[in-house]
Amino acid sequence: MAGKILLSTAYLPPVRYFSLIQQSEEVLIEREENYHKQTYRNRCYILSARGSHSLTVPVYLGSSHKTPLKNVRIDYSKRWQQVHLRAIRTSYRSAPFFEFYFDDLEKIIMKNHEFLIDLNEELTEVLLKFLGIKRVTRYTDSFIPAGTSDHDFRYLITPKKPSDFAMREYTHVFDIGSGFIAGLSIIDLVFNMGPESVRYLQG
Repeated sequence: MAGKILLSTAYLPPVRYFSLIQQSEEVLIEREENYHKQTYRNRCYILSARGSHSLTVPVYLGSSHKTPLKNVRIDYSKRWQQVHLRAIRTSYRSAPFFEFYFDDLEKIIMKNHEFLIDLNEELTEVLLKFLGIKRVTRYTDSFIPAGTSDHDFRYLITPKKPSDFAMREYTHVFDIGSGFIAGLSIIDLVFNMGPESVRYLQG
């Protein structure tokens, strides 16, 4: 997929998110939209011994349902950082490449970013570095209405809809006996496949 793609911001995004970036030449991240609940914007899914497990970054939202995403602040009254890091460590500490990547992720998550979009940006940047993917990435400066771009994936990559991304199987730490699970965070791929992750994304 040559050219420019439009994506939402996302917390430790799923594999599909990075497969699109890998295929593109330029990435535009939406920052002018209103915040959408129950999306990858503030949550991800990892694989635990019991199956897919969600991790959610708690956020402050005003009384209005239309909070601009760029203004969404993270709620640190809840110990979400410790919960997320403990869950990631428990799930992946036996993965072959865990020790190569975890410390960098931990440092970013523990930084106490004020805004969700800044946390997501820094995590995405380091994940692209892990993958060896170099792309021009910038934010929107005005809202782009849905349907005006042929390569708009803001509302297509969501836990509310089945992914159309054909996931090829790779070795997991856990064999939960329920088939391959789609929609997992890119960290699942990176911890398990390390430098080979980018080849997986290339198909």
